[in-house]
Amino acid sequence: MKCPFCSHENTRVIDSRPAEDNNSIRRRRVCDECGKRFTTYEKVETIPLIVIKKDNNRETYDRSKIEGGVLRACHKRPVSAQAITGLVDEVENEITNREDKEISSQVIGELVMNKLKDLDAVAYVRFASVYREFKDVNTFMDELKKVLE
Repeated sequence: MKCPFCSHENTRVIDSRPAEDNNSIRRRRVCDECGKRFTTYEKVETIPLIVIKKDNNRETYDRSKIEGGVLRACHKRPVSAQAITGLVDEVENEITNREDKEISSQVIGELVMNKLKDLDAVAYVRFASVYREFKDVNTFMDELKKVLE
């Protein structure tokens, strides 16, 4: 690491410790030439996840959109905030652990629905009704029959 004060090439690490909830490393360094100390932060570089929407537009992944949809589906249901956060964490882990850096919103929606089905049947049907854009009562009834089986 080059010294920011004298631009000398050789610096030494004198202290390292985790920073920002273990998401980065804070390093104290000293320059072998001028003796001045400085701090650097080392962080994993991540490529942003891109979501492909139904209309083929692309946008960066936004966790709050999944949270919002799940919160609306669970409104006035006996589902704890901790359970909702856990569900969103599980979905987020599944989509970020994929090899692809682009994912369709349909895949995300299906993941959320599969998790909601196990969490709360009413929340699942609410989410499905919006996500699958039910056009009439028959479509709604077909989804209810799937849940009852």
